[in-house]
Amino acid sequence: MKPGETGLKRVFDATIYSIQGLKAAWKYEEAFRMEIVLLVLLTALTFFLPVNKFEQLAMIASLFMVVIVELLNSAVEAVVDRIGSDYHELSGRAKDIGSAAVFVSMIFVGITWFVVLFV
Repeated sequence: MKPGETGLKRVFDATIYSIQGLKAAWKYEEAFRMEIVLLVLLTALTFFLPVNKFEQLAMIASLFMVVIVELLNSAVEAVVDRIGSDYHELSGRAKDIGSAAVFVSMIFVGITWFVVLFV
């Protein structure tokens, strides 16, 4: 964004950049594409399950959390890859921690869906 942009122009520009980010994630990140497909399919499934609206919201929100964490993980990986292809312990650690965050968010989906459906 240009320095000094304020108000609706800033919001509009931020929206454009966000859409560009989503397009880039879709184009370059296979995991993002798979998670979006699962988000759509599992969200549709919630409409056929015997759950109330708050439970349905929790189930769908947990799916969105995976997508959000995946976007952040992809951003970390892009920055690390931008720095260089040489192995560095901190670069590996950053990528592993980002991956772990996605994994933990997926565990959260499993716990949320299990609790809603079986507890």
